[in-house]
Amino acid sequence: MNIQTIESKNKQLNPIVLLEKDFDLTEILNGVEVMAPSPFRKHQKIIRKILRKLEDHLEKHNIGEVEISPLDVIFEENFNRLQPDLLFIKKENMAIAQDWIRGVPDMVCEVVSTGTHKRDTITKKEIYERYQVPEYWIVIPELQTIEILTIEDGKYSVFSSAECEGVVQSKVINGFQIDIQNIFNE
Repeated sequence: MNIQTIESKNKQLNPIVLLEKDFDLTEILNGVEVMAPSPFRKHQKIIRKILRKLEDHLEKHNIGEVEISPLDVIFEENFNRLQPDLLFIKKENMAIAQDWIRGVPDMVCEVVSTGTHKRDTITKKEIYERYQVPEYWIVIPELQTIEILTIEDGKYSVFSSAECEGVVQSKVINGFQIDIQNIFNE
């Protein structure tokens, strides 16, 4: 990030942040550029909670890495370039982790906001399925639901889900499970 200083009207120096070219919140979905507003605090809090649980598990088992948005996942340059809220890459697949993620992560997670429901549950689901992302987590705060989809015969099917209470578990991240009350409760 570049920070430059300018002189304001009252002669104080104020830093202005100029975002470099690689800091872009735009996604490309099926060839169409899409930019959503920044997420609400609740959305970010849920991501942090899931991230902490994942990092604790991965640190103990050393099986891969988790990344958070904004980080581009490039399936096809200039056609499908997405920024899932969280993603996981197994240790043996780390070759795709370059400047951005160039290839198919082992798991992606989207926390659904009111304005992104259709995009996350239909459009992005179809894209992740097309590229055969092994596991897709759909987190819906308003319903206090986590649904984990896995590829079966080329299509997503529900592997694990819970609403309001219960535990969901990953098929891809060996031994990883979350009590959803720990995610949605303040």
